[in-house]
Amino acid sequence: QVRLVESGGGLVQPGGSLKLSCADSGSGYPWDYYGIGWFRQAPGKEREVVSCISLSDGSTSYEDSVKGRFTISRDNAQNTVYLQMNRLKPEDTALYYCAAADYNDYRGLCYGMDYWGKGTLVTVSS
Repeated sequence: QVRLVESGGGLVQPGGSLKLSCADSGSGYPWDYYGIGWFRQAPGKEREVVSCISLSDGSTSYEDSVKGRFTISRDNAQNTVYLQMNRLKPEDTALYYCAAADYNDYRGLCYGMDYWGKGTLVTVSS
């Protein structure tokens, strides 16, 4: 049973950093997903993609507003994907979700997610 669990959220001042983690606590086996993605949803807004990574070749993609500030990485041995967030801004405030895709979607790395976590809240405020 897949159970994605996010952690690492919290309250941080503008300009600060947080590192989010996404782990699969359900399977007990090495990850065999095609890719993992981070998404976020701010109050009153639709969910949007943040960043995604292929677990096979490590290719990545980033939403334009986070390029140069956020870094996604994987540790396949630990069944964990990380999102390092630097130079955080108030507009980064959102509930951050991780999601996993079983297969490569022709539309791109951040499409076709099959499993979702419940999210971890990131609040950027002074």
